[in-house]
Amino acid sequence: MDLILTEAAEKFIRRMLRFSGGAGGFRMVVSSGGCSGLSATFDVEAAPHAGDVVVERGDYRLFLPQASADLLNGITVDFRDSMASTGFVFIDPNPSSCKCSGDGAPAKAPLVQLGEF
Repeated sequence: MDLILTEAAEKFIRRMLRFSGGAGGFRMVVSSGGCSGLSATFDVEAAPHAGDVVVERGDYRLFLPQASADLLNGITVDFRDSMASTGFVFIDPNPSSCKCSGDGAPAKAPLVQLGEF
C-alpha cells in the first residue's frame, strides 16, 4: 500500500494510542462524502476487524477496512491543528479540477479536511 503519513499525522496517532493505554492499533474508516470529498472516523482498537488491512508503521499499526485502504492508496495523510480547524488532511499528488465525478464518488482534490472533531 502506497500511503504516506506526515510527522504531524504520526504524532497525533501515537498520542491517541498512548492516551488509550497503547491498545493494538489506530483504526481509520474513510468513506466518500459526495461533493464535500471524503469523511473519516477513527478509534483505537485492541485488534483489527475481519477484513481490515493492517499497515505496520514501526511502533504502531493502522487498521483500515479494505475500501478505506483503496481510497488512501497514493495519498499523503497530514494532521493540522489550527484555530480554524483541526483534523486529518489528505493530500492527493494527482488532483482533479472537478470536485465530483459523474458516478457519485468524489474526485480527489488537493486538500480534503477529514476527521474534524
